[in-house]
Amino acid sequence: MTYKIMLACAGGFSTSMLVTQMKKAAKKRGIDITIDAVAESSLNNYNDLDIILLGPQVGHIKPELEKEFSIPIRVINQLDYGMMNGEKVLNEALDVLEKQGVGDDEKNK
Repeated sequence: MTYKIMLACAGGFSTSMLVTQMKKAAKKRGIDITIDAVAESSLNNYNDLDIILLGPQVGHIKPELEKEFSIPIRVINQLDYGMMNGEKVLNEALDVLEKQGVGDDEKNK
């Protein structure tokens, strides 16, 4: 199973830098993952996601998105976001996915 993580911010630009760092961390660990970044206004164009991570500047839309999506939605820690700490953000997303049971079928093969 490939994890599908979407990051969203006001324009999709700052999160795209974080995506690069997250992909590097995933590659080092050999994790099969798809990570993309978009403007929060484009989220409705995507389905089949496992988790949505919001940039701190758009964290206020989390309750609205939780009504639209039936997947975990988290706001990225402001310090981790500012430091572009892709490894820590990836770890937190993976922790949420594991708690939700996403990817369990892959582990049991």
